[in-house]
Amino acid sequence: MTAPNADVISAAQAQFPAATPRPSADHPAINVPAGDAIAVLRFLRDTQGYDYLTDLTAIDWTAEKSPRFTVVWHLYSSTKHVWVRVAADCLDDANPSMPTTSVLWAGANWHERECFDLMGIKFEGHPDLRRILMWDGYPYHPLRKEFPLAGIPTDLPDAEIAAEVKVGTIAAPMAGGPFVATPGEPMSDAEPRAKDESWNERREKPENA
Repeated sequence: MTAPNADVISAAQAQFPAATPRPSADHPAINVPAGDAIAVLRFLRDTQGYDYLTDLTAIDWTAEKSPRFTVVWHLYSSTKHVWVRVAADCLDDANPSMPTTSVLWAGANWHERECFDLMGIKFEGHPDLRRILMWDGYPYHPLRKEFPLAGIPTDLPDAEIAAEVKVGTIAAPMAGGPFVATPGEPMSDAEPRAKDESWNERREKPENA
C-alpha cells in the first residue's frame, strides 16, 4: 500500500487559505469553496502531479440540510501513486451547480453527465450536459435521497411505444429488500440479504409487512 501524501493538504492550503482539511479514513482530503474548486483542482494537477481524475460524484445530505449537495473529486497521481479527495458544497440547494472540470480532464465529461442525471447538479460550462442513463425529459434524479429505492412509476418516453404496450415503467419488486450486508467473516455470511425475508418474488408480501 502506498503511503498517503499528507503534504498535499499543506501545499493546497498555502495557495488557497479558504481550503480546510476534510476528515477521511483513507486518503488525504480537503474541503474547498465552490468558487475555488477549479483553481484548486488545476493546482493539484499542474503542480502536485494529480494527473488522473478517477471519479467525480456528489453527496445528497437530504433536503432538510443546507448546503444540501457536495461535489467530490477523486484524483490520482500516476507518478507518485497517491490519491487525494477534494470536496466543494453547491451554493444553491434548489438549483445546485458547480463549474465543469471537463476543461481540466476530458474524462470529466461523462462523470459530470452522470452526476447531473442522477443528482440533478448542473455543471456550468459543460460542453454537452445531457442525461446519460435516464432518458431526456425524465422528471426525477434517482440518486437523490427522496427518490424511493423501488423507483417511481413513470410514462415511457416514446409515445408510440407507450401506446402499443399500454404500460409505463413500474416500481421494482423489492422482494423483502432493501438488501443489507452484515459486517464480519466469512464472506458467505456477510453477503447482502433482504431485511424482510418473509416474502419474495414467489411469496406475496404480508399485508402487515
